[in-house]
This record gives sequence, C-alpha cells and structure tokens, in this order.
Amino acid sequence: MAHEVSLDINNKVVLHKDVKIEVKTNDGKLGTLLISKGNIEWLPARNSVNKHRLSWAKFAELMQTQGKPAKAK
Repeated sequence: MAHEVSLDINNKVVLHKDVKIEVKTNDGKLGTLLISKGNIEWLPARNSVNKHRLSWAKFAELMQTQGKPAKAK
C-alpha cells in the first residue's frame, strides 16, 4: 500500500504555527499529523473535532516500546 505524504511548512523552525503533514493512501485520507513545539497530534480523517495528543516525551517512549526497529542511514 503506497502512502502519499504532503508537507505544509513555512519555516524551518517550528514557532507559533503547527507543521501539518497530511497522510493519504490509495483508499483516501488517513489523517493529518500536527507537529508543534510542545507536542505531536494526530487528527484522523473525517474528524475535525477530536485530536489525539502526545507530549514529545510520551511520543519518544511510544516509539521505543511500540515502534519497529529499522537501520538508520
């Protein structure tokens, strides 16, 4: 399954506006990833109200425990 990921970024440093990353599959939009200084949020497709939020510390912990290991280049 191929994914299409588009990035809406105006600055190289995240300041007062979230960096928005839209994620789509062949079947349609999965959701939007919102990256800010304080946390990371997931806004599922067809849901403009309820976001899922993690602090950066919790995100790092989640990736360590649930993420699949992959070699860094």
